[in-house]
Amino acid sequence: MTQHPSSPTADVAVIGGTGFYSFLDDPREVAVTTPYGEPSAPVSVGTVAGRSVAFVPRHGPHHEYPPHRINHRANLWALRSLGVRQVLAPCAVGGLRPEVAPGDVVVPDQLVDRTSGRVQSYVETGAVHLPFADPYCAGVRASVLAAGEATGGGAERGIVDGGTMVVVEGPRFSTRAESRWFAGQGWTLVNMTGHPEAALAREMRQCYAAIALVTDMDAGAEGGEGVGQAEVFERFKANLDRLRGLLTATIERLPDPDGCSCSSWADDVELTYDVPGPA
Repeated sequence: MTQHPSSPTADVAVIGGTGFYSFLDDPREVAVTTPYGEPSAPVSVGTVAGRSVAFVPRHGPHHEYPPHRINHRANLWALRSLGVRQVLAPCAVGGLRPEVAPGDVVVPDQLVDRTSGRVQSYVETGAVHLPFADPYCAGVRASVLAAGEATGGGAERGIVDGGTMVVVEGPRFSTRAESRWFAGQGWTLVNMTGHPEAALAREMRQCYAAIALVTDMDAGAEGGEGVGQAEVFERFKANLDRLRGLLTATIERLPDPDGCSCSSWADDVELTYDVPGPA
C-alpha cells in the first residue's frame, strides 16, 4: 500500500453509483495504491453528521469504468486501509416486480449472483470460506430504514424494506426473456455492480448495505422498447439530493460495528489475505 503518512482516517464509507460522483463538502483527497491495483478514484475523506466519512465513485469520477471493469477489490481494500468498517452503497437498479416502481428506494436483504468472469474474492490460496447467507449487514440496513422513515424517504412511497437483487454481468441490459425469468424466480431488482462488492466488503470484515434506487422497470416488466441508458442516468440524477439526504440521516444513526458478525465471522479463521486497518 502507498499512502501519505499523515493520511486521514474514516470509519464510514459511501461508494457512489451511476451519476453519483461526489458527496462530501471540502474533502481531502487520499491516493491509495493497493495490492490489487488502483481504486476507481482517489478516496475523498470529509465529515458528515460529525463522522469521518470516505467516498469513492464506483465507476470513477467521470464514469470511466463500465460495470464489468470496476476494480472492486482495490476499492474495498483502499477504504479498509483508511479504517472504514461500515459501507453504504447507493446504486441504480431496474425493477422486476409490481411491488416496486421507478423512484422507489429499496434496501434489499438478499442477492443473487448471475455475473461471470469477475474476480470475486481476496482469497487466492488456502481454505477461507465466507459465510454469506445474509449478504447485507442487519445493523446498517436498520439504520437506512430508520433514516428513511424519519425523512419520509423523500417520496410518497417512502422506502421499501427488503427484496432480492440479482446482479448481471452487463454492460448490456437484459433481454425480455431474461427479465421475465428473473421476475419469475421472485427476484425484485436487477443491477450490474452489487456483486462482488458486497462479498468483498464481508471479506474485508466491513458492514455493508446497498441502497437501491429504482430507475426503471426492466425489459420484461413493461411494454415499449425496454430500458435505455438515458432513462437510467436521468432518473438517478433527479434523485441525487434525495439520496444525499438519506445517506446523511443514515450516517447519523449507524450502530457501533464492534461485535457485528460481518467482522466477527473471521475471528477464528486463519485468513490468507491482508485485512488492513483496525479489526
